[in-house]
Amino acid sequence: MESPGPTSLLPFRGRLHDARTATSIGRWLGLAVVVCFVTGLVSHVLQHPPHPVADALPTRPVWGYRFTQGLHVASGTAAVPLLLAKLWAVYPRLFAWPPVRSVAHAWERVSVAVLVGGAVFELFSGLLNIVQWYPWPFAFVPVHYAVGWLLVGALLLHLAVKWPEIRAHWGRRSAGTVRLPAADEPDRRSLLAGVAAAAGAVTLATAGQSFTPLRRLDLLAPRHPDHGALGVPVNRTAAAAGVASVREGDWRLTVDGPVPYELSLAELGGWPQHEARLPIACVEGWSVSAHWSGVRIRDLLERAGAPPGARVRVVSLERRGAYRVTELGRSYARDPLTLLALRLNGHVLSPDHGYPARIIAPNRPGVLQTKWVSRLEVL
Repeated sequence: MESPGPTSLLPFRGRLHDARTATSIGRWLGLAVVVCFVTGLVSHVLQHPPHPVADALPTRPVWGYRFTQGLHVASGTAAVPLLLAKLWAVYPRLFAWPPVRSVAHAWERVSVAVLVGGAVFELFSGLLNIVQWYPWPFAFVPVHYAVGWLLVGALLLHLAVKWPEIRAHWGRRSAGTVRLPAADEPDRRSLLAGVAAAAGAVTLATAGQSFTPLRRLDLLAPRHPDHGALGVPVNRTAAAAGVASVREGDWRLTVDGPVPYELSLAELGGWPQHEARLPIACVEGWSVSAHWSGVRIRDLLERAGAPPGARVRVVSLERRGAYRVTELGRSYARDPLTLLALRLNGHVLSPDHGYPARIIAPNRPGVLQTKWVSRLEVL
C-alpha cells in the first residue's frame, strides 16, 4: 500500500500553492534580491572602503551613488510584496508534516529557514532604516551587511537543490512537461498580474525620493526631494547632533598639516569661491541635486603643504555619532568638485545643513558629507 505524502500542519484551502506559481514569482524576487545585493555592496564599499581602494574610489559620475543607492532602496521596496507573494505560494511546504523525513531533507529545511529568515530580516530592517527607526540593540549597518551575505549564500544553495524543479516550471513550454490543472492558468495570470501591480505601485510611490521626475508620486517615502530647509531635506538636525548655535566670530577652521594654519569664517569667505551642482544622496534612499559654493579642499591642502597623495581626516563639531569623524581619500581630496561648502542654493548654510561649513563631494554617501566642519587633518 502506497504511503501518503507529507501533509500541511496548518491546512490552507487556497489554490495556486504550486511549484509553477512559486517559480514565476521567484524569478522576479530573485532579480530584485540580486540588484539589491549588488547595489548594497557598492554602498558598503563607498561608506567603509577597504584600505587598498580607499584612495582610488571613483568620483565620477557625480550622480553614481545617487543612482545605485536609489536603485538599492527601490529594489528592496519592490521585493517586499514579491516576498510576501512567494511565501504565500509555498506556504503548504513551509509547514509540511512531518518536518524532517531524512538527513538530506533536514539540510534542505535548514537552508529554507535561513533563506526565509534572512530575506524577512533584510527587507523589513531595511524598511525601518529608511524611516530611521531602530528598535533593536545592535548596529544596523554591519548586521545588515553580514545577513546580506548569509541570504545570498542560502539563495545559491536553495537554487542548487531546487534547480531541477525550477527548470521544469521556468517557462510556458516547460510547463507542459508537468501535470498542472489547465483551469488554474487564468487565475495564475491574474495572481501574477496583481503581484506585479503591487510591486510596481510601492516602487512608484517611493522612487520619487531619489528619481525626481517621479516626485509627484512620492506618497509613501519618508522624504520628499522638494521639502526641507533651503530646498534640501535633512536627516540629522543640529539639535539632534548636539551642535549649539555657532557664532561667526567664534568659529575657526583648523587645517593641520606640514604647514598648519587657522581661518576665521570671514577669512575663508575671502578665498576663491568655487561652485558645483552636485547631488546629496543618503543611504535611506532620498537624494536631490543642489547648487553648492565654497572653497576647494585641494586649495586648503596646498596651503597646508600637503603632499599630492595625502588623505584628509574631517572632524565635525558633533560630540558624538558614528560619522562625526570621516576621511577623504586621495581621489576625493584632489577632485576639483570637492568643496568645503559655505553656501547652498545661493544662501548661507542653515544650522541644520552644517553651518558654518560642510563637506560636499561627488559620488559620495550623504553620511560622509560631514556637516559642522571644524578641523581638517592631513594624513
